Amino acid sequence: MMIVGEEEAAAILQKLEPDEVRQLGAAMFSVADVSEEEVEDVLDDFVGRARERTGITFDPRHKVEAVMNRALGAEKAESVLARITPAEAACELELLDWMEPTDIAAMIEKEHPQIAAVLIANLDPTVGGQVLEILPEYMQPDILHRIAKLGPITPEAVETLKALLAQRSSAGGGQQVTLGGAREAAKILSGARKSVEQRVMPKLFKIDRDVAKAIEEALFVFDNLLEMDDKNLGTLIRNVDGEVLVKSLKGVDEAIRNRFLGCMSARAADGIRDEMEARGPMKLAEVLEAQKAMIAIARNLAKDGTIQMGAGEDDYV
Repeated sequence: MMIVGEEEAAAILQKLEPDEVRQLGAAMFSVADVSEEEVEDVLDDFVGRARERTGITFDPRHKVEAVMNRALGAEKAESVLARITPAEAACELELLDWMEPTDIAAMIEKEHPQIAAVLIANLDPTVGGQVLEILPEYMQPDILHRIAKLGPITPEAVETLKALLAQRSSAGGGQQVTLGGAREAAKILSGARKSVEQRVMPKLFKIDRDVAKAIEEALFVFDNLLEMDDKNLGTLIRNVDGEVLVKSLKGVDEAIRNRFLGCMSARAADGIRDEMEARGPMKLAEVLEAQKAMIAIARNLAKDGTIQMGAGEDDYV
């Protein structure tokens, strides 16, 4: 992968599953100091032309990042790279990948909430959500708040986590790792059941309203409105000011726009189309602001029980 061109390497990555991409990407980092003998063995086995090569002694970062971005897109690549970049990203706590959520929760339940937050932030978001759900309810808002506020993590904190996992400490270079953030906290919360979100978020608003709002915004985006059925979407549209609706739909593609307009009367839908056409080009900031307003209306209606968002819950009481 490190020898072939970026386009060919990206084409290979596109054929793989997410776990395979992470494993292969991590392996690509490991060949930064590969020996000549190893290179010869690989190339002899693959194409029989090892004698034309010597060794790979360059920094793989640029190549790995370029290939990941080409294959996965910037956002997905950033997520993968955050989890596979080695010891300047010193949080390679591999043992976590082999542990059950119940075991992880039991291990960190008696630890300081900051240690728990750092560890959960290092997990796959789905697993992190399961761990958060298992932890005592009184801990959940505090830990989620800490995850959202995480930033640079000191080498000492990383070593504490390694000690907690009974791993051998490595001689780190003192670099800091950036973990967490509102988006990561939202992903973790999405990994838990909806009832956890409904219980944790009100408490988090009391702890830190700004952080809670940032998580809430990351937790729900405009496209999530499409998950509602026609009846609920129609109710939402009737509660949105026409000006907000026009601006919101101005920024989406035709298929999404038709989904919204299909929940209106033909006359009202034609009116919205005419208004959008008459407006001409619109600033992206105005569109995004209108979409945020529409999302806020949807969440308020959902809290009041006027509409139901999403596909419902699997919980029974």
